[in-house]
Amino acid sequence: MKNNLTAIALAAALATGLGVVSAQQGKLSDDVIKIGVLTDMSGVYADYGGPGAVAAAKMAVQDFGGKMFGKTIEVVNADHQNKPDIAKNVTQQWFDRDKVDMTVENLNSAVALTVQALGKEKNKITIVTGAASARLTNEDCAPATGIHYLMDTIALGNVVGKAVVKDGGNSWYFLTADYAFGHSLEKDTGEVVKANGGKVLGAVRHPLSTGDFSSFLLQAQSSGAQVVGLANAGGDTVNSIKAAAEFGITKKQSLAALLMLLTDVHALGLNTAQGLYLTEGWYWDLNAESRAWADKYSKVMGGRKPNSNHAAVYSSTMHYLNAVKAAGTDDTATVIKKMRETPVNDMFAKGGKLREDGRMVHDMYLFQVKTPAQSKGPWDYYNLKGTVKGDEAFQSLALSRCAAIKK
Repeated sequence: MKNNLTAIALAAALATGLGVVSAQQGKLSDDVIKIGVLTDMSGVYADYGGPGAVAAAKMAVQDFGGKMFGKTIEVVNADHQNKPDIAKNVTQQWFDRDKVDMTVENLNSAVALTVQALGKEKNKITIVTGAASARLTNEDCAPATGIHYLMDTIALGNVVGKAVVKDGGNSWYFLTADYAFGHSLEKDTGEVVKANGGKVLGAVRHPLSTGDFSSFLLQAQSSGAQVVGLANAGGDTVNSIKAAAEFGITKKQSLAALLMLLTDVHALGLNTAQGLYLTEGWYWDLNAESRAWADKYSKVMGGRKPNSNHAAVYSSTMHYLNAVKAAGTDDTATVIKKMRETPVNDMFAKGGKLREDGRMVHDMYLFQVKTPAQSKGPWDYYNLKGTVKGDEAFQSLALSRCAAIKK
């Protein structure tokens, strides 16, 4: 009898142990975790995302340990060339044939909206860091699969728009990239300007990746507005600021760079960019943790410092991988639930939270570009002027236009 009881106890212990091993191993669909980085590798946003975004995703996988439940984690990437049809074709192939579980970065709002819609259809997670249109968590939301991680046009307008009006810039004219992102940024910033007592005198829209800004800047100049709001990004922002300086616009009118990243300032140089106010979700020199990660990134990228988009790619990829590990599965609904339950506390954000509309809420920062005399060396470009808590920077859930959530 004693031997039988011992045998039963041993069998129970073995069963329990096997259960623990099974839980630790987890279960992966297609027996693989594959992450797709969809970005602009050679165009107007190549510095904004491009090779730096691919490197950031690979760094996250390496720091995670390179494996999930004993299986190798793979990273693939593609150049969407800022064309939504190419983005859709690539992503469809990734989801249908190549066993990609999640796409990240997805910069360019027209691309991001297309990819997020496809992710919703295919029940695949899509994380947007590089695109900013607030439509991603409003009219075109896909909260069961879509995550908007870094910034959006509402937060950008809330931070820099308020600051410039408060500083006396009461009349605005917009120079706007003529696609979804630019339209959203012009609209959302204009509403902030008017809500704070300013007025919008008009706008002119330019094609993406414009070679000549002269005619557009002449219209902005003739408007008589105190502030020319640049509702564009990447190379377009850099080129429009350079052209404005050549035209002498900056002597009579102020420029407000509504979406400008560290890499844009680097491309411009401090002589041209000095004094500009801008909004960022992260900066490499904020604290010891951000500096340590930036140093690691620099070693991979030949001395270049990361911008906030690169940091967000790393953070969001790591948040996804940790959620899969904690959930014991790569099932989309289970992973999204775990990502919502788990705060983001890393080199990118502290106390970040993924809301039910797909918005990752975190602090935003107002910076002013240093003068050459203030800078201590390469990539030392920002003076921190203020921190805006996430709940103040981003649209409240009560105002959401996402039909999929209950308010």
